[in-house]
Formats: sequence, structure tokens, C-alpha cells
Amino acid sequence: MSYTLEERGNLHSLNYRLFFKNAEGKYISPFHDIPMYADESQNIFNMVVEVPRWTNAKMEIATKEPLNPVKQDVKKGNVRYVANVFPHKGYIWNYGAIPQTWEDPSHKDEETGCVGDNDPIDVCEIGTKVCSRGEVIKVKALGILAMIDEGETDWKVIVINVEDPEAKDFNNISDVQRLKPGYLESTVDWFRMYKVPDGKPENEFAFNGEFKDKDFAIKIIKNTHIFWKDLISQKTDAGELNCKNMCVSPSGSPYFCSADEAKAVVAGTSPLRKEETIPSSVDKWFYFQRE
Repeated sequence: MSYTLEERGNLHSLNYRLFFKNAEGKYISPFHDIPMYADESQNIFNMVVEVPRWTNAKMEIATKEPLNPVKQDVKKGNVRYVANVFPHKGYIWNYGAIPQTWEDPSHKDEETGCVGDNDPIDVCEIGTKVCSRGEVIKVKALGILAMIDEGETDWKVIVINVEDPEAKDFNNISDVQRLKPGYLESTVDWFRMYKVPDGKPENEFAFNGEFKDKDFAIKIIKNTHIFWKDLISQKTDAGELNCKNMCVSPSGSPYFCSADEAKAVVAGTSPLRKEETIPSSVDKWFYFQRE
């Protein structure tokens, strides 16, 4: 499947939105309408890239808005950028999510003892290419890290783009340890420290910060897909989440979104205008003593 993108508003501002269209040119939800699997028989997943590597703007699928466009996270009324904690610059992978997954905040994970974070499952893509915001790529899972963020389970799946020239060499988390020495340790350090410049404590991890392997990762992804199925079929309370979709729910369902309704959603946003300047403060490096 191929997807196209439509930007609205001003990049790096509160009104920026990135909408998705399918091959037929119809607006869709990247949360609900893009399939989880690119190839189920090979356990190849689709990944929606929210944040290209080396960038700082904290972009994310807007799970509570109709059509779930990508937007920049907001903190205290301002668009949010992740701080650079030395020696890292921005995100150190292409960062995003696997569609049609959901970490259920009412379910206590048997592995971590904590509830889900109410978002699609997060993905760190470690290939050679810097991807583009909104790009949908096919990835294979290599392993997974269980971050605990303010008492919630926040899984981080380590993946590689199947079209990456190095993809054939990476088939499990041990391959990352062998072929990209230091990358996994830096990944734990990044997630542990990235909120500290904002005055928050270091994040914690289940399994003492150890990465679980490919099979474990695939099991967790499949579990979050089951939670999403319960969400989209109204077996689970959606809370503030917006579950409107074009391709999954049948006509007549409260979650079904018609083409006209989708067009009206996009028309109700600001037209594309000049991007805002990224503040120079975003380039600052922060230094912290590690234990």
C-alpha cells in the first residue's frame, strides 16, 4: 500500500497537522486505518515515522483528534522539543509507532506490573536512512525495551527497515549488540535521561533495563494489537481517544468516518503556511552525571 501526506498549518507551531491519504486519495487515520502487518507471514510490520533521526520536535499521532493526524506535542501551551542530553542530539533513531496497536491503560501488564500508556506502541528504527516525518515503512522487530514512565508501561520496540541495505544482517537483538556496539546502551541512556532537563526524575525500566529478544517483542506487539481490536470494536472504553476510521468500522458504527466527514475535518484546520523558526534554545546541550 502507498500513502500520501497533506500538511496543514505552520510547521513547529500549535496548528501544524499532517494528514494521511490512502492510494485512492481518501483521508485515513494512521492510528486505525493503516494495517499493523505489512506481511503477516513474515512478521513484517508497518511503522509510521513520527520523528526523523537527529531532530528534536516531539511529533506524535494525535490519538484524541479526528483522523489522528501527526502533530507536535504541547507542553505548558508551547510546542515541545526534546532536550539534547550529552552526547545525544535529538532522537537517535527514526522514532514512531506501529498502527493498529494500543497500550491499554486499564490493563496491568503481567511482565512489568504497570498499566499501559494509552498510546500505540513506540518504535525505534535503527537503519542507515534518515526517514521523513509521516513516512510509512516496513520493519522487522529485533527486540524490545520496557520503559516505565511515571508508573505506566511504555514499550520501545527496536526495529530495522526491511529495505535497509543492512537489514539482512539484523534478525535479533543480539545482532544489534554485535554489529552496532554501544547503540542499545545509548538507547537506554537516552530514555533514562531525556526528561531530566525538564526537572523530572530519570525514567525507570523493567528487567533492569535489559532488552528482550525478537520473539518477546513480537508477542508484545501482538498483545497490543488485541487491545486495539477491543478498542475499535467498542469492547473497551475509548475514553478521550478518537476512534473514527475509514476502513475498519462498518457503516453505521459510531466510529465509521465517511469521506465527506473526513474532508470536513481537514478543511476545518489551518491551510499550509510558512514554518515557524525553531528556537535557538533547542540546540542547547545538557550535561548530567551518570551513576
